[in-house]
Amino acid sequence: METTSFALSGEAPSSLPLVVFSHLRWDFVYQRPQHVLSRLAARRRVLFVEEPAHGEGEPRWEKRRVLPNLTVCRPMTPSEAPGYAAEQLPYLADLMERLQNEEGVVRCVAWFYTPMAYPLLATLGAEAVVYDCMDELSLFKFAPPDLLAHERALLARADLVLTGGPSLYRAKRDLHPNVHCFPSSVEVEHFAQARHGGPALGEPPSQAPIPRPRLGYFGVIDERMDLPLIAAVADARPDWQLVFVGPVVKIDAGALPRRPNLHYLGGQPYERLPAFLAGWDVGLLPFALNDHTRFISPTKTLEYMAAEVPIVSTPITDVAEPYGDIVYLGDTPEAFVAACERAMTASPAERAARTAGMRRVLAQTSWDATAAAMELCLETALVRARSAVLTV
Repeated sequence: METTSFALSGEAPSSLPLVVFSHLRWDFVYQRPQHVLSRLAARRRVLFVEEPAHGEGEPRWEKRRVLPNLTVCRPMTPSEAPGYAAEQLPYLADLMERLQNEEGVVRCVAWFYTPMAYPLLATLGAEAVVYDCMDELSLFKFAPPDLLAHERALLARADLVLTGGPSLYRAKRDLHPNVHCFPSSVEVEHFAQARHGGPALGEPPSQAPIPRPRLGYFGVIDERMDLPLIAAVADARPDWQLVFVGPVVKIDAGALPRRPNLHYLGGQPYERLPAFLAGWDVGLLPFALNDHTRFISPTKTLEYMAAEVPIVSTPITDVAEPYGDIVYLGDTPEAFVAACERAMTASPAERAARTAGMRRVLAQTSWDATAAAMELCLETALVRARSAVLTV
């Protein structure tokens, strides 16, 4: 039966290209899409379609091959409408037809990181549809009003739904018959370079002049950050240096709290993150407790663990539930400060116990294993989709 179903297009599932629609640009923060798709590209071609950008003249593609089998495709259109807005769709429909002709794509797997691109599914010869729901985008700042309607349509059509963490899985599992939980993972070897101060990495020049102790965060700085908490911690302990590495998006940089012991070092390449992390005494997860963070599952939790740095977080669900015995938690400024103090003054026995917990967690996951498991789910979904076509 499996061989017969493959014969529908003459291609084995692993050879079908992925056409991926993303709300994140490839060169933004290196995270789940880049980790997963770079690995899937080892077995199949990947066309990574970004949100459109404004460009004068005729609509066109800007394409860039970032890996032998992975091409980043940015649509340039005369419209200034944001993202996959309705005004962009006529341009994008024409461009998608052109892209498939240029790349020789007849049949494919359509892979969505954003439901806003769902109307473009009609432009593809998709044998299967995957929705990798890495975040609850409807709760993010500036979410399009029609996002939920597009998500309902995508869920009705999808053959496979993946979610980015346990809380998001619980929110989606009753909305589709084939939902799988794939929490974000980690490249342990990459971040393990930061252990014991990462002597071979070299201190980043922007961080070198900052005194110790340093409590650091890397990642996007946006509406999910608890800015009043950060200000309160800085005020409570002016001898602590709070270091933030990452781009500021969707919020006014002028709204960030400013103190002598607050340091915003901007976005940094993924390759350099261990060098910053090696110079921290504590890794911070200072997220607000609100709708914006209800379903987040921060990738940096495991990245901090790989460096074996003590971690302090607000009690967001996907940190507190699985890692409450490893991560120090604080839900108020006073409790957060106390958690940081406990993290930095922990006895050797306590630190060893928490480090052992980190190692147990890391032993059970890797981006290689996550991508391989996703690939297996995809191939199973393809077989089922093709079998369904044959029985119609």
